[in-house]
Amino acid sequence: MKGFLTILITKIILFACKLIGKQGGNTPGRYAYKLNKNILKFFKVNCPVIAVVGTNGKTTTNNTINELMQKKYGKVIGNLSGNNMETGIITLLAKNSSLTGKVKADFITLEIDESYLPIVGSKIKLDTVVLLDFFRDQLDRVGEIESLILKINKFLETYNGKLVLNNDDPNVARLGKANPDNKNIYYFSVDRYKFATNKMKEAGEGKFCPFCSTKLEYDYYQYAHIGKFRCPKCDYGNNEIYKLITDVNLENKTFKIGEDTFKINYNSIYSIYNFAAAISVASIYNVEVELIKQTLQEFELNNGRQEKLVINECETTINLAKNPTGVNVSLRLVNEDNDEKDVLFVLNDKSADGTDVSWIYDIDFSNLNNVNRIITSGTRAFDMAICIKNNGVPKEKIEAYLDLKEAVKALYKTSCKKYAISNYTAVQDTRHTIMNYK
Repeated sequence: MKGFLTILITKIILFACKLIGKQGGNTPGRYAYKLNKNILKFFKVNCPVIAVVGTNGKTTTNNTINELMQKKYGKVIGNLSGNNMETGIITLLAKNSSLTGKVKADFITLEIDESYLPIVGSKIKLDTVVLLDFFRDQLDRVGEIESLILKINKFLETYNGKLVLNNDDPNVARLGKANPDNKNIYYFSVDRYKFATNKMKEAGEGKFCPFCSTKLEYDYYQYAHIGKFRCPKCDYGNNEIYKLITDVNLENKTFKIGEDTFKINYNSIYSIYNFAAAISVASIYNVEVELIKQTLQEFELNNGRQEKLVINECETTINLAKNPTGVNVSLRLVNEDNDEKDVLFVLNDKSADGTDVSWIYDIDFSNLNNVNRIITSGTRAFDMAICIKNNGVPKEKIEAYLDLKEAVKALYKTSCKKYAISNYTAVQDTRHTIMNYK
């Protein structure tokens, strides 16, 4: 009866949110959790659940997998707008269940916050877990990366489902050994691309072998600590690859797997890894190659993840970046573009962002390519401006505005290309302000 009443009340709250034009997000699930802390266990899920976990790229990967599975299997539900903690997942399931908790879906795809994987996985059977990457992120909430990896490793010690791992991240690949009895391990990898380096360019983690503590050797770095690595002592990193992406061409937005060429709408190595994970999952579930090709060619997220717009006759790219690696990869996109451009950074320090913003000093602003001005905004606009100046950018190129509308107005004073990079709570405000600029 308690479960029945909890879902009933949650559905009433969902209906109220709809009446006032809100999606609901975490709010209905938050109330449900207060009423019944075990409500996740009450749901009757009789279909495969695919969970996508990692520091960066969860939303893109989850949404891609969701679209692929929809085209193949029909009714697929997922938390496509994020809401990736326990409360957001409760909202999703309540919205798509009967009052008795029976979830109506052929597949479920879930983006799960990395610190919540053990919690959700203990209450819902996960058929497949996808692990993308691990970087330092929101230290005041998540903690150090090693403590997070150890928590996930503990959960995976008894997990026997399908496990899809990024073999180019030593922090992820190690988790394939968490449960030696699990034979359902699938590694994906991306071959060296044009802008890969022989030395680590940005801040990275996982420099030593987690099994014998020997320093890892790299053939190349794609970005941060992502690249082709191995341990010279115990050969850690030398795994059988399920899906290998080759011939990455970011100018043409194409890559290959075997003899098959895939066309996408994104020009970032970051996105290539997300699609490598999605293709791996789709292949495991027997989605045809031609259907995968068609889906990827049409797929666009358009919610502030490498979203391209034309504003005031200026080509504009908006991207979410919430940690040093995310910003550094976004700056790679800026620097790989030889046209003149202005850059807007919007940095907030709200609880969902992490109130400690010291991570901005791990951003590499050196050797900016044809960047005329850098404009900062958000609650920590001046912190970002000082950080950029301390990184060697001339102060006359930096403008700081606490008011986002003023910052966007300043951005469009000139007619060159524009790049807007915002952290978590800032990205939708930034997107809305840019899209409504006149």
